Amino acid sequence: MSTRFTRRHATALALSAVTVAALQGVASPIAGASQPSPSGTAPVSAVERVEDRTARAVATSLGDQRWRAQIRSAALASDQVDLSALTGRATAKAGKALTSTVAEGDRRIAAAKGLGADTGSLLRLRLAADSMRGALTAGTLPLVAAAGTDDDAETITAYDSRGRAHTLDARTTPDRPVYVVDIDVTKAMAAGLGVVDKELAKHGLSSAEATEASKATEGSRNRAAAAGFWTSRVDAVHLSSDEEPWISGDAEVFSIVSGFGFDGKVRVDTVTMPYLDNDGTTYYPNQILVNWSSYKYNLADVVMMEDDGDTNYQALAKAIADILLTITDQGAYIPLVNAILDAIPTSWWTNDPDYVDSWYTLSQSSSGRLNGARGNGWMTISPYFVTQF
Repeated sequence: MSTRFTRRHATALALSAVTVAALQGVASPIAGASQPSPSGTAPVSAVERVEDRTARAVATSLGDQRWRAQIRSAALASDQVDLSALTGRATAKAGKALTSTVAEGDRRIAAAKGLGADTGSLLRLRLAADSMRGALTAGTLPLVAAAGTDDDAETITAYDSRGRAHTLDARTTPDRPVYVVDIDVTKAMAAGLGVVDKELAKHGLSSAEATEASKATEGSRNRAAAAGFWTSRVDAVHLSSDEEPWISGDAEVFSIVSGFGFDGKVRVDTVTMPYLDNDGTTYYPNQILVNWSSYKYNLADVVMMEDDGDTNYQALAKAIADILLTITDQGAYIPLVNAILDAIPTSWWTNDPDYVDSWYTLSQSSSGRLNGARGNGWMTISPYFVTQF
């Protein structure tokens, strides 16, 4: 199974492996769950269906020459065009007619991803590859396709200005320009993490929301840490290279760091990593991954994930809370990754592009290069003391 890391503004968090279940959209029967599909193909998510409908609508609107020119100018001027904003300033009839379709698509995607109605516009349009710029500039009529989420797809469906479907090779970039209808995953993830953090805090699972009981239990440790605290810092990180379809766009990578708090509950911390741009590249962020002052034991687990567009954050938050609340401190550290992954049905991993890699039982003294359990990436970490002023 392939995993995407090519999205420009990648983000990483540290949470816990339970998210695998929620990211599949099968944790609960709420909006955004994947729908059954023919045997041998990946499930089609609610987000993909919206993207496909929007792609076809945009394609048929290209029959309007004036509107076609406006879209072309926007696509050549920006890597990502906000469809709501673009249709909102349309002067051509075809562009104005798209306004309601795009607005409804934004609402459906927000619901499918478990986000609030106030999230705003999410649908975006981009040119599939820089190699297409010349043909587009010369006036070649483009096709329009949905980004989708299946990295293993062998073909891609694109639409022309008459609404006819064309089958394209997923591994060979076409000469004809192709517009891709995608979503702003960076914006969606920022909103989604707010949903997750709020749910974790409500159940006392967030390190940032330590209870009064936890503070009392920490006692002497807090006083000893008054001048600072120990952390694990990521000095370098590398994710393996995977062949991907030319249509693939930006992804949002996130991980999962979890351990036990001083009150015996599991603690989950989030860490953003906006520098993780490309696979096959080594980055040197010097970024804090684990804050050991939040944990009772000298051990924590890390799981790295990605949002490939159809992550439902409401289901994600519910799955994290439901499962982690059942795990309690038994007086010795319990490997949370093992406990949670063992509970996830094998079928939930089928065609799953969201799980990246895992790092088991990091300690405060861990240092050097640590390979992921899946063999899909590695990190070099070192102990780092953060001084408080």
